Amino acid sequence: MEALLKFVEDEFVPKKEFPAFSAGDTITVYYEIKEGEKTRTQFFRGVVIQRRGTGATETFTIRKMSGTVGVERIFPINMPALQKIEVNKKGKVRRARIFYFRGLTGKKARIKEVRS
Repeated sequence: MEALLKFVEDEFVPKKEFPAFSAGDTITVYYEIKEGEKTRTQFFRGVVIQRRGTGATETFTIRKMSGTVGVERIFPINMPALQKIEVNKKGKVRRARIFYFRGLTGKKARIKEVRS
């Protein structure tokens, strides 16, 4: 059964090429929004908190601060409305899921940047 699911995912789910990113990276996600008849592109820029799943069911969570309120969004990697992903900064973190980041404010909420 699992082999059949893998075959269907490989054959019928369209693959999009995105840059490599992981938890701690600051990225900008451009996605399409439909409002009635019109469509427009909106972006969401924030820190990647986690990536989870594999293949067609992979998702990633981004967190940004909107004023004093933290906003998180979960994006499926195979979402048809997803147009592109830009990696703005590579962050240096020791964990794959940085949920502790939610509790940090001010200067403590900074993530060190990896210089390449």
